[in-house]
Amino acid sequence: MKRRTFLGSIAGSAAGSMLLPLTAPARIASHNWNACDYGTGPTARDRLYQGPFPQYPPEAFVPDSDVVMTTSASREIVPNFAMGLTVYVSGDYWPMRTGTDSVEKYLDDLIKLPFVQKVYIRLNWCDIQIRPGKLDFPEAWKQTFSIAKSYRKRVAFRVMLENPDYPDPGLPKYLLDIIPYVPLKGEWKGKNRFPKGFAMPRYDLALYQVAFTELNELLALEYDGNPQVEYVDAFLYGFWGEGHTWPFENHPFPSDAVAEETWIKMFETQLRCWSKTPLVMNTQPDWSRVGNSELLARAIETNNWLRTDSIFIENEQIEVLSNRPPWIAAVCEAGLMDFDNTEKIIQHVMDVGANYWSIWNFHNISARNVMSHYEKFSDSFDLIARSVGYRVRPSWVWSFIKDGLPGLIFGFVNDGIADVPGILRITVFSEDGKLNVSGSLDAGYPKTRGVRQAMAMLPSGTDWRGLRLKAELQVKGVVYPVRWTCREKLNDDGSLTLRRSPSAD
Repeated sequence: MKRRTFLGSIAGSAAGSMLLPLTAPARIASHNWNACDYGTGPTARDRLYQGPFPQYPPEAFVPDSDVVMTTSASREIVPNFAMGLTVYVSGDYWPMRTGTDSVEKYLDDLIKLPFVQKVYIRLNWCDIQIRPGKLDFPEAWKQTFSIAKSYRKRVAFRVMLENPDYPDPGLPKYLLDIIPYVPLKGEWKGKNRFPKGFAMPRYDLALYQVAFTELNELLALEYDGNPQVEYVDAFLYGFWGEGHTWPFENHPFPSDAVAEETWIKMFETQLRCWSKTPLVMNTQPDWSRVGNSELLARAIETNNWLRTDSIFIENEQIEVLSNRPPWIAAVCEAGLMDFDNTEKIIQHVMDVGANYWSIWNFHNISARNVMSHYEKFSDSFDLIARSVGYRVRPSWVWSFIKDGLPGLIFGFVNDGIADVPGILRITVFSEDGKLNVSGSLDAGYPKTRGVRQAMAMLPSGTDWRGLRLKAELQVKGVVYPVRWTCREKLNDDGSLTLRRSPSAD
């Protein structure tokens, strides 16, 4: 699906076009994402029958079906993939500013925070590569993954191509003599964050493209599909890799058309390399005219995810997050700047139905700072930790006999604030492994309102009591275990043993 074709399909869907006039042939302006037809999302090859389920003649599809089990919502924090509060161990600065603590203590104190489930780290390109053909990760990066693994928490990351909080260019040193930088025009008022001067490299040059492709291929070789990696932020244009060089008025490309073509190519490279791990695209407005709207559409088209970076007040970013397809996760980076706004930030993250919320203090990251916010607003932190993302459970279980065979219907609900970001796979199995019946719901279900029913037929003579029910989430072809969020006792693997509820007698 090409962006122009995609937008053309919605241009006449209301009285007059919802698109703003194009400001240049190479650029496509922002529009109302609520008008988009996203289709049905990724297809479940083993789709379960999901209704209707009439019980009475003349259409009795499941005659005499009977509710045999019910569940209620749990308030526990769950570590499921594609959701959670995410603690930052580095944001804009690298090396990390650990104060008087050792790097190991600094990392351990942050990662072990009990109300966070994921870890986020970002660093500069020049910090992981000093020679072509090989990556050399700093010790703090290795320690982050090691400590996170000890607490059973996954890691998300971004490699910043350029960083205004770093005193040197973002490129590895071996490229600095062969890839020129172009000065930016304008003024950054206030503190001069970029002592070397504000400039961006010629991303469009062939040498840069070769090095960028190699960077992604080397990273993906180790981390694409790695079970310890939660997601990877797309490496974008400009400051911090966010897709802009605000407030400067120019970019380093010969034209807007070249800028857009270059970044389409660079994003396609990332899509090719990151075929298993979710790639997360910024909803950054296209201030710098480098094709962000095109990249955003391609991320959605390929069922990758969305994120905001720091600025969480812009209409445009709020709009696209709010109207994203149900099977796509949203990452909200809304840092803890001051005490006065903490509760408002939490509420706004919940308002857009986020899957993740960042836990960080901008340029002053430490466990002590995070805990000072938590201690003052523990109720709000606990609320979002127990509602962020998707929280699924089988609210009803019906038993029936159809054509002489036993069957079960499950009524799945979602007590979270986000729809299921992928395909939920359901399995009914026996503890001894002799019975295993599975299938999938449609992408994005169950949603945050309503009940999604699905049927599983069992072998002749099967007694449903004592069987186990488990869920898994499929994203980009990779399957992750899901723990049900119900009060009823679960097994160690997060599955639920089917038993008759007292209320069903």
